[in-house]
Amino acid sequence: MAKRDYYEVLGVGRDASVDDIKKAYRKIAVQNHPDRNPGDKEAEDRFKEAAEAYEVLSNAEKRKAYDQFGFAGVEGMGGGPGSQGFSSAFRDFEDIFGDFSGIFESFFGGGGTRGRGGRRGGPARGSDLRYDLEISFTDAAFGTKVEVAYEREAPCEACGGTGATSGSGRKTCPTCGGAGQVRRSSGFFSVASVCPTCNGDGTVVDNPCSSCNGNGVVKKRQRVKVTIPAGIANGQRITIPRQGDAARQGGEPGDLHVVVHVLPHKHFERQGNDIYCAVPISFTQAALGADIQVPTLNGKRARVKIPAGTQHGKVLRLKNEGIPVVNSSRRGDMYIKIHVDVPKRVSGRAKDLLKELADLEGEESNPNPIPLRDL
Repeated sequence: MAKRDYYEVLGVGRDASVDDIKKAYRKIAVQNHPDRNPGDKEAEDRFKEAAEAYEVLSNAEKRKAYDQFGFAGVEGMGGGPGSQGFSSAFRDFEDIFGDFSGIFESFFGGGGTRGRGGRRGGPARGSDLRYDLEISFTDAAFGTKVEVAYEREAPCEACGGTGATSGSGRKTCPTCGGAGQVRRSSGFFSVASVCPTCNGDGTVVDNPCSSCNGNGVVKKRQRVKVTIPAGIANGQRITIPRQGDAARQGGEPGDLHVVVHVLPHKHFERQGNDIYCAVPISFTQAALGADIQVPTLNGKRARVKIPAGTQHGKVLRLKNEGIPVVNSSRRGDMYIKIHVDVPKRVSGRAKDLLKELADLEGEESNPNPIPLRDL
């Protein structure tokens, strides 16, 4: 089968910049990556073809020779399938593929900076844990301390976390030589996978610890005191470092994330650091005005002056009676929505007085509508 023009392979013009060539190569390589197309010979061929085209067109000297003399111009310069020239294309993967570089590292035999099991920087970190904690509205407002109990993986005391019977220790895995990975070659490609003998740890034990079965960690029930800061909101989390699962092989423990769920209050609702409530008053209190006592978050009552002629739905504000701002001396406000409570039943004497009031006020039997926006 005749070879296709390299520019045609990458779908770029002959005046394409190096960046354009890289972008085009990246798109084709990702689409035809063998990990995404297992067993697809055509995808594998397209992948090879794109690599060959990129290897030539990304090199200024080779590209110039190719533009002048075609395929003949790059013969003997490292271009073409199976030649050493492909190594430069593969060395450029980290630059070309960015976030995809991890995929290609394992695929093409990279990853020299990773630790055991393919993880960077040595032993794997322990897993983070989540604990969902319910607290009252007032505890969230003013803060509290809570002890939580949960299960985590802790270092095995019998073996000191090594996973081996005391005195026997661990040794380098004979299958992967400590790499944590094994490779298999399939023609043009070399694919890495987790070592089946050591499960990616890179080491094995001859005499596993009987307490932890060689894992180095055991399940343990643990209690931790959690400080809830004043003003915490529903859904916020508190992170307790190093209280998650212990890591195997001496890695850093994970963290414990305590997610706070605030229970609703009987009277108050929260918006940001402000709280809202509704307070009923009588018809006469609304008309004549009054001094009333309303409950606040701290359990005490605050004096509120109701102006004469207060309308149903009017909102009054009490400054600094809301939720504290986390790690601050400031607090939100409390907003009171007035609910004028009209009696459903009135006595005979009350009816007479209300009728007399209606006559004095000249109340109309056929009032005109008021726009909703004015209410």
